[in-house]
Amino acid sequence: AMKGGWVYLMTNRRNGTLYLGVTANLARRVFEHREGRIKGFTKRYGLTRLVWYEHFLDIRDAIQRESTMKH
Repeated sequence: AMKGGWVYLMTNRRNGTLYLGVTANLARRVFEHREGRIKGFTKRYGLTRLVWYEHFLDIRDAIQRESTMKH
């Protein structure tokens, strides 16, 4: 069976930079962002605030939603 997934938005401040991502474990991923454990974009911009999330029972639906939102 496929695992569920989350689509989420992180930011650094009010009207700041936004990052849209997908994960199977939202709590762990947000912790990793806050600790600066994810190299690159999110670490560079200090994206530590979770501002929105949506859950899907099938992670493939979460991936599709992320793709639709990015476009």
